[in-house]
Amino acid sequence: MFTVSQTSRAWFIDRARQAREERLVQKERERAAIGIQAHVRSFLCRRRLQREIRREIDEFFKADDAGSSRRSALCIFKIARKLLFLFRMKEDNERFEKLCRCILSSMDAENEPKVWYVSLALSKDLTLLWIKQIKDMLWHCCEFLEQLKPEILQESRLVTLYLTMLVTFTDTSTWKILRGKGESLRPAMNHICANIMGHLNQRGLYSVLQILLTRGLARPRPCLSKGTLTAAFSLALRPVIAAQFSDNLIRPFLVHIMSVPALVTHLSIVTPERLTVVESHDMLRKFITFLRAKDRCRDVCESLEGSHTLCLMGNLLHLGSLSPRVLEEETDGFVSLLTQMLCYCQKYVTQKKSNLTHWHPVLGWFSQSVDYGLNESMPLVTKQLQFLWGVPLIRIFFSDILSKKLENQEPAAHVQPASPQNVLPVKNLLKRAFQKSASVRNILKPVGGKRVDSAEVQKVCNICVLYQTSLTTLTQIRLQILTGWQAPGLFWLTSGRQFCLEQVQKVCNICVLYQTSLTTLTQIRLQILTGLTYLDDLLPKLWAFICELGPHGGLKLFLECLNNDTEESKQLLAMLMLFCDCSRHLITILDDIEVYEEQISFKLEELVTISSFLNSFVFKMIWDGIVENAKGETLELFQSVHGWLMVLYERDCRRRFAPEDHWLRKDLKPSVLFQELDKDRKRAQLILQYIPHVIPHKNRVLLFRNMVTKEKEKLGLVETSSASPHVTHITIRRSRMLEDGYEQLRQLSQHAMKGVIRVKFVNDLGVDEAGIDQDGVFKEFLEEIIKRVFDPALNLFKTTSGDERLYPSPTSYIHENYLQLFEFVGKMLGKAVYEGIVVDVPFASFFLSQLLGHHHSVFYSSVDELPSLDSEFYKNLTSIKRYDGDISDLGLTLSYDEDVMGQVSSFHYISDLGLTLSYDEDVMGQLVCHELIPGGKTIPVTNENKISYIHLMAHFRMHTQIKNQTAALISGFRSIIKPEWTRMFSTPELQRLISGDNAEIDLEDLKKHTVYYGGFHGSHRVIIWLWDILASDFTPNERAMFLKFVTSCSRPPLLGFAYLKPPFSIRCVEVSDDQDTGDTLGSVLRGFFTIRKREPGGRLPTSSTCFNLLKLPNYSKKSVLREKLRYAISMNTGFELS
Repeated sequence: MFTVSQTSRAWFIDRARQAREERLVQKERERAAIGIQAHVRSFLCRRRLQREIRREIDEFFKADDAGSSRRSALCIFKIARKLLFLFRMKEDNERFEKLCRCILSSMDAENEPKVWYVSLALSKDLTLLWIKQIKDMLWHCCEFLEQLKPEILQESRLVTLYLTMLVTFTDTSTWKILRGKGESLRPAMNHICANIMGHLNQRGLYSVLQILLTRGLARPRPCLSKGTLTAAFSLALRPVIAAQFSDNLIRPFLVHIMSVPALVTHLSIVTPERLTVVESHDMLRKFITFLRAKDRCRDVCESLEGSHTLCLMGNLLHLGSLSPRVLEEETDGFVSLLTQMLCYCQKYVTQKKSNLTHWHPVLGWFSQSVDYGLNESMPLVTKQLQFLWGVPLIRIFFSDILSKKLENQEPAAHVQPASPQNVLPVKNLLKRAFQKSASVRNILKPVGGKRVDSAEVQKVCNICVLYQTSLTTLTQIRLQILTGWQAPGLFWLTSGRQFCLEQVQKVCNICVLYQTSLTTLTQIRLQILTGLTYLDDLLPKLWAFICELGPHGGLKLFLECLNNDTEESKQLLAMLMLFCDCSRHLITILDDIEVYEEQISFKLEELVTISSFLNSFVFKMIWDGIVENAKGETLELFQSVHGWLMVLYERDCRRRFAPEDHWLRKDLKPSVLFQELDKDRKRAQLILQYIPHVIPHKNRVLLFRNMVTKEKEKLGLVETSSASPHVTHITIRRSRMLEDGYEQLRQLSQHAMKGVIRVKFVNDLGVDEAGIDQDGVFKEFLEEIIKRVFDPALNLFKTTSGDERLYPSPTSYIHENYLQLFEFVGKMLGKAVYEGIVVDVPFASFFLSQLLGHHHSVFYSSVDELPSLDSEFYKNLTSIKRYDGDISDLGLTLSYDEDVMGQVSSFHYISDLGLTLSYDEDVMGQLVCHELIPGGKTIPVTNENKISYIHLMAHFRMHTQIKNQTAALISGFRSIIKPEWTRMFSTPELQRLISGDNAEIDLEDLKKHTVYYGGFHGSHRVIIWLWDILASDFTPNERAMFLKFVTSCSRPPLLGFAYLKPPFSIRCVEVSDDQDTGDTLGSVLRGFFTIRKREPGGRLPTSSTCFNLLKLPNYSKKSVLREKLRYAISMNTGFELS
C-alpha cells in the first residue's frame, strides 16, 4: 500500500493547513475585537457628546427661564440645530417644547430684529439652513400633534403650542419684521412660507390635522377650544387657498378635512368666522364642481369608508344649508354628487347580519369595515344629514314643482300653453294637427263605415307613423323620445301646464337622490319620509307632475319603463317609488279627520285617481309576468307601489272615499282567473296573494267555498260511492252545552274538527232528544255554543261603546284555562266558516284586522282602528294631538279608569299631576298602573313625545291588553281556516263571511230556493199570502227578524239562498211541536187540499233553526197569518228539535 515517506508527508501537509486556518481565525477575532471596541468607543463618545449637548441645551433653557436678556435669533438657531441633531421624540419632548416656546417668544419681541427668529431667513449664509431647520421643526410639531390627546388638559396645551408654531411659520401676517420698511420683503417671505407649506403637505399635514380634529370633535362634547379649532382649520385652508383651489389640493382637503364628523357644525358654533372665509372663497361651489365628475367622486368615496363618506356628505349638506344661493345655481351638480355618494354606500348596505357585516347606527348592516370610534359623533352627523330632507333644501330642489299652482284647468281643447324653447320642432305641427276644427275631429270618428281619407287625417297619420317608426327603431333612446314628446306635447295639455325636458330630468334626478337615501340610510328612513312629507303641497304637486307624463298618470310610460333597462327608465321609476313611499307614509300617520274632513295634502278626488292608477299599475305588473321573476329594483318598485295601494284600499274599507266597484278590474274576467288557477298559473296565484280586491266579492266567496270543498275531498271528508267519511259522535247536555262541547271537542285532531261531527242532545231530564243529526243538529249546537261564548255576561268578550261590537275581554283571565277557551272559540268560529254556517256575531273592526294579520304590517296604525273600540276615547286622544299649546304646561294627568264588571270608562284630569307615559286601570276595585314603556310613569308627556304617547296608548288598549287572548283565538281559527284563504278578504268582507251579507233580503231568491213539506207548494194559498206579507207588509227590519227566526241569522248567505244549508224549508203543521210526529200521508193530503182538522187560529208559527225550517199552520185568513207571524218573530218563539 503506502510507504512511510508518503504517510509522513500527508501528515505534515495536513498539520500546516490546520495551523494556517487557526492563524486566520485568530486574525478575524482580533479584527472583530477591534471593530467592537471602535463601535463601543464611538457609542460611548456619542453618548457623552449627546449628554454634553443636552446639558448645554438644558443650561440654555435654564438661563432663559431665569429671566436674563432675550437670546438672539442666532443663538436660538444654533441651539435648535444641536437639538435637532440628536432629537428623539420620547427623550427630548420637553426640550422641544421649550425650544418652541422660546422661538415663539422671540417672534413676539418688539423692535428687536436680531431677536426675531425669522430674521435669519434674510441672511444669505443661513437662509437655506434656516428653511431646512424650520421644516424639520414644524414636521416634528406635526408628529407630536399626531400623538397628543386633546381631551387631556396638559396635552391640550401642547396641542395649542404646536399649532401656534405651524400657524406662525406658514403665513407672514404675524411677522413683525415685515412691517414698515420690511413690507418689500413680503413676496419673498410668502414664497418661503409656500415652500414650507408644500413640504408639510408632501409629508402628510392633512392626515395629521384629520387625526387631531377627529380626536377632538368625534365625541359627545368636543374638547377643542375656539383657538385650537380656529388654528387647525386655518392651517387646513392655507394650502388650498394658496394653490388657488387646484384639484390636487381640493381632493386631500375633502378626504381628510371635510370628512371629519360634523366639522361644519362645530365651526358654526365655536368659530363661525372660519365659515365666513369658506363662503367668501365660494368653496362649496368649487367642491360641487370637483365632485360632480363621477370618477373624482368615486375616487374620493373609495378613499373613505362608509362612515367617513357620510361625514363628508353631512358637512357638504350643512354648507349647502348656509349657502342657499349656491345651491339654487348648482342644484344639478349638488344632487349628482350626493346621489353618487349614497350609491357608493348603498353597495355595502345589506339586509341581514352575517360574518362579513358590521352594525352601523345610520346604514344598518354594512359589509365594509366600520370605524366604531365615530359612533359617538353619529347623532351630530345625522342632524347634518337631516338638512337633505329639511324644508329649505326641499324648496330649492323641488322649486320647479312647488312653483306651479294647483288649479282646476279648462278642458284640454281650450288650453293654449306657450311653447318652451327646447321643444322638438315637430311638436307644434302635431298640436295644430290635433287641434283642428270640429269637422276634422268628426272625420277622425268613422261613422257607418265611412272612409277616413281627408288631407288633415292623412297628415296626422304620417306624423304618427314617423314617431312610431322612431320608437321601434331607436330602441336605446325610446324613453327619451316618449318623454320628450309627452313632456311638452299633446298629452300635457290636459292640465294646461308644461315642463321642459330639462325640468323633467332635474326632477327625476332629485327623486333618485331621495329614493337612494331611503334605501341607503336605513336606520333613519322614517326621519327622511317625515321630512319629505312635511310640506303639504309637495306630494300633490309631484302627483300633478307625474300625471303630466301622459294620460292616466303616465301609466303607459311607467309600464314602458319596466321593460327598458336604461338610465332614463330607472330615473322615472325612482320618481314613482319616491312618490309612493312618501304618500304611503303620510296617509299612514294622518288620522281620519285629517284625511276625510281637513283633506290634508290630498283631496279625496285625488286619492280616487291615485288609487285607480296604482290598481292598474300593480295589476299590469302581475298579469304581464313582471312580478314573477322580479328582483332588485323591480321588486322594490313593486313593493313600494303595492304598499301604497293597500294602504289606500284598507283605508277605503274602513271608511269609504272611492265609488262602488272602484277597485275591480273590468278587463279581468273571474272565469279566466279561475281557469288559470286550475292550471296553477303563477300570475293568477299572485293576483290572489297581492290584489284579490280586483275580483268581485261574490266570486272570491265562491272561490273560498271551492277551496274548502277541494280540501275536504283531499282529506276524504266527502261522501263518495266508494267510501264514507269518518264521523265523530258527541253527546251534549243542554244544561251544560258549553262545558260538554269544550271537553269533547278540544281534544279532537285538526282532521277530525274539519270532518263530520254528529251531535246528540240530552235534555234537562237526562233523556236523549229525538231526531237524527243530518248536519242540522250540529248547526244548532254550533249556533248555541257561539251564542253563549260571545255573551258579554260570560266576560270572555266585551262589547265596544256605541255600536256594541265584540272583542276579547281584557279581564277574561279570571276564567280558569281562559287561553284554552279562546282557542276553542277560535275553532268553533273557524268550523262555522268552514261549513258555511253564518252566525250573527258582530266583531269590532280592529279585532277583525288582527284576525287577518294586518297588525303585523309596518303600515298598520293602531290610532286609525281606535274609533272601532271607543270613539270617545279616540276623540280625547286626538284632542291631545291637536292641542296647540305646550302639553306639559297644562298640568294634567290622563288616566283611564275601567270598571271591569260594569264596563264603564272615563277620563279624569287631575290638576296637580302631569301627563305621563302610563295607563291606570281599575281592576275589580284595585288601581293598576300599566307603563306604556319601561319607566313610563315617571316620563312626562310633552309636545315632543305626545304623538308617541297617543300611539302607545292606542296600541295598549287594542293589542297589549288582549294579546294572549287574541293569539289563542287566532291559533284555533287558523287550525281550521288557512290564513291564505282569509287574506282574500278585507275586514268588512271577513265580517260578511262570518255573519252573512248585510244587503237587504232578496225575497225572489229566497222563494226560488225554498223547499215545501206537509202538502205546501209554491201555489198554495198560505204560501202566496206569506210571500206577499213579507214583500208588502213587512219592513226590512221585520224581514231580517223573520230570517233570524227561521235560520238563527238575520243576514242572508253571501252567495244567495242557493248556498243555505240545510235549504230554507216551509212545512204545513196541524198540531203543536210536542205532538208533531212528522209528515204522514193524511197530513200531506190535508195540507195540499187545504183541509183542516180544526181552525189553527190560536197557534203561532214555529221554527227549527237547525234545519232552517218554518212550521206554518194552515191559516184560513191572510190577516191571521200576518198577525201571528209578526207576533212570533217579535217574541222569538222558542223551539225544540223535531
